[in-house]
Amino acid sequence: MSDAAHVGSFEHVVFKTPFKVEPKTEDWDTPENYTRRRLANEPEVGAKIKVWRVQTTKTGWGSVVSRKYGFADSPDAEIIAAGFNRGKEHGAAAIGRHGNVLQWGFRGSPSEMSEAGWRLFVNCIVYAAKFDGKNPLVHRESSHRDNALRLGALITQIKDKSFFERTFSKDLTNKYKDDPDGLVKYYNDNYELIYKDRVFMIDSELKSLGIASNRKTETLETLIEYLSDKDKEATADKLLGRYTEEKFQTQEQWKKWLDANRDRIYFSDVGGYKFRVVPQGYLN
Repeated sequence: MSDAAHVGSFEHVVFKTPFKVEPKTEDWDTPENYTRRRLANEPEVGAKIKVWRVQTTKTGWGSVVSRKYGFADSPDAEIIAAGFNRGKEHGAAAIGRHGNVLQWGFRGSPSEMSEAGWRLFVNCIVYAAKFDGKNPLVHRESSHRDNALRLGALITQIKDKSFFERTFSKDLTNKYKDDPDGLVKYYNDNYELIYKDRVFMIDSELKSLGIASNRKTETLETLIEYLSDKDKEATADKLLGRYTEEKFQTQEQWKKWLDANRDRIYFSDVGGYKFRVVPQGYLN
């Protein structure tokens, strides 16, 4: 059966208004794929999982509109509910939103929904209407860093040469071709420094500057400060070009940009491993 959502927090506004949603929870056996597809940096899932029925049909598939990897890595995106499924990973999105786009992963018509299901469906439409005119901030340009772990675990199972050419460097492929656990550990140990430039990379240049993550605002601050250090200036300038879309000429210009946009800066893997700025007034 795949007509249910995972039990998570019911604090989101879509469970409260305009209709109060009161899901009836059940304990179901955890699907085998949740264990098989678990990433190295994720906790184990128990033998039973709490779910609630969104629709009353009984199908063996469905309940997922998107994989979870990078789904919510921009401030206009959210997974509202994860869907119980027998094909994808634990936590894959059943109901989500990107900007003004509502994604609903259940195929049943309102007449086939549980009472809690149709109440939630209506509430989600009302909620999404608040974002009218606000197009999604990010369009897919790259693959989220979680995919380095997910695909690394499959390295001995895939024979397509082109897969490796667009996923891992030749050196890593040769080194770990018979050792998926080793490849996953390599990426997991350097998780905060993963980026993708045709293939998944670890940013050794950031690491050489003693910076532990490529996606924290503090990283921008540090790189901008290093523009006044003659030993680090060239590397810092190169990295600011790698992780932003700005092209300032002076440290003062960089500082002015950061100060003006600090509260609206976010980092998106899916958006090309870049720091981006939410347009003024977008989130109001």
